[in-house]
Amino acid sequence: ALCLAFATAQGKVYFSETFGSGWESRWTSSEWKKSDGTQGTWKLSAGKWFSDETEDQGIQTAEDSRFFGLSAGFESFSNAGKDLIIQYQAKYEKDIECGGGYVKIGPKLSEPTTFGDPTPYNIMFGPDKCGYTKRTHLIFNYKGKNVLKKSDLAYKQEGDGTSHVYRLILKPDNTARVEVDGEKIYEGSLKEDWELLAPKEIKDPEDKKPSDWVDDSMMDDPDDKKPENWVEEKRIVDEKAKKPDDWDDEEDGEWEAPMIDNPEYKGEWTVKRISNPAYKGTWEAKKIANPEFVDDDNLYKYDDFGFIGFDLWQVKGNTIFDNVIITDDVAEADKFLQKWKTLSDVEKAKKKEEDDAKAEEAKKAADSKDDDDDDDAEEE
Repeated sequence: ALCLAFATAQGKVYFSETFGSGWESRWTSSEWKKSDGTQGTWKLSAGKWFSDETEDQGIQTAEDSRFFGLSAGFESFSNAGKDLIIQYQAKYEKDIECGGGYVKIGPKLSEPTTFGDPTPYNIMFGPDKCGYTKRTHLIFNYKGKNVLKKSDLAYKQEGDGTSHVYRLILKPDNTARVEVDGEKIYEGSLKEDWELLAPKEIKDPEDKKPSDWVDDSMMDDPDDKKPENWVEEKRIVDEKAKKPDDWDDEEDGEWEAPMIDNPEYKGEWTVKRISNPAYKGTWEAKKIANPEFVDDDNLYKYDDFGFIGFDLWQVKGNTIFDNVIITDDVAEADKFLQKWKTLSDVEKAKKKEEDDAKAEEAKKAADSKDDDDDDDAEEE
């Protein structure tokens, strides 16, 4: 459970944490929101369902509607020329409603107690939800700008109360792979799926649409004329109406025949539309090479990784994080994945027991209500 870097036969583990004994000395709580009273606290918990309570303990967000900040430092390293694997486990004991469950990884922090939203980071990764907006975040910082993926990654942290494991693999060929619970949900190119680089081509600012360009695909048919007998009057005077015999013009005013629906009414006439023979299509400025485009084959590379942290807002707390690892060795990450699988099997079994018990209670309650309704009906 130590925060440390060590070499294996295949690669290196830069950071590893299972929140065992002494975890408080390895992590620093943020005081970024302490002054305004919205800074949340962390506690150790295995949650409602676990396999081994001591082994399965992680850190848990302890309150609702709070900011939570916690970070751990390690010996700085660069991922130049090698795979980088960032993996951790998260369990939502309650539906978060609005908030995050992601991690931030970045350069060495000079003052960990100030860690918060303004703190620069290299990568942000993990689930985020607010209302109907749900996604697995993957943000890369490039030249001081945090860049979101063009399209959202699937959100897998549903409110089922069981643990999920998140894995990011960043590769030297400028590709990334994201796995949740050991299953791939994304694999693709940093150059194509993030707007990290300026576009290779831009619209020519000197190119203007010709004055005679026709971009209306349809036009009024010049040969279509309104028929002479076309009736557009919706209401007409009732010619059959007669002034009542007892109508007094002095007392009742001047009599006017009532209006009725016109039986000849055909609706508002509109000219027929036909294809425009002069149509040239949608005009677009021609593309030219972007003078600001500069390629970069080292998009994936960061010179300094020195901290990992949780910087979160949560409407509903009780999220448990555990089994954090940063490595370039997939075999080491797989060891934590296997731990998750063992725990997950237990959680799913206990969840099923609880769901079955709730369903049985609901059935009994419904049956009891039906019996009461039958008794009431007999008494009537």
